[in-house]
Amino acid sequence: MTSGQQRALQTLWPKYGLDPVAAIDPVHVFGRHAPLTLEIGFGNGNALFAMARAAPHEDFIGIEVHRPGVGHLLLALEQHALQNVRVFNEDALLVLRTALPDECLDRVLLFFPDPWHKKRHHKRRLVQPGFIELLAHKLRPGGMLHMATDWENYAGQMLAVVEASGKFSNSAGAGRYSTRPAYRPVTKFEHRGQRLGHAVRDLLFERA
Repeated sequence: MTSGQQRALQTLWPKYGLDPVAAIDPVHVFGRHAPLTLEIGFGNGNALFAMARAAPHEDFIGIEVHRPGVGHLLLALEQHALQNVRVFNEDALLVLRTALPDECLDRVLLFFPDPWHKKRHHKRRLVQPGFIELLAHKLRPGGMLHMATDWENYAGQMLAVVEASGKFSNSAGAGRYSTRPAYRPVTKFEHRGQRLGHAVRDLLFERA
């Protein structure tokens, strides 16, 4: 962690940070009614920052456990005076279970989650039936779930798990992947995957 990131966590957390212990009211947090997007695992925050800066009329919440990444995002938010982003530095499952009320989200983003590429570690992957069920409760009817990965077998798992849930409809049609929407920035993980020859797959689902 750089000294700037450490300083950001100490001085800017009261402005941008959220407490995962109790349920939040997004209208109270942001002071307005606006479309609300949640990004799970935002890494260094570059994609979240770019989306929030491009859509000042929308609000964004990010979840990330890696403190240097959180500090990096806080510095960018302060430098550009963005008011439409708040952050959890906590495990995503805890935040979903305790801090976010049901049907409060218009969109959930999960870009390039840890693939746990060894077969014996697949059970550690975040996209499992229980996780998708939890997201279904937090999304409003008609809300969107957008995932992306450069690991082919994880993309297949994502596709199968979400379609089997019965809570979502595939925007591209059953069994199909979507093209990358213009709002999704190309991330450093995507560039790395492309260098390795991995095809990137986007999955977009609408909450039924």
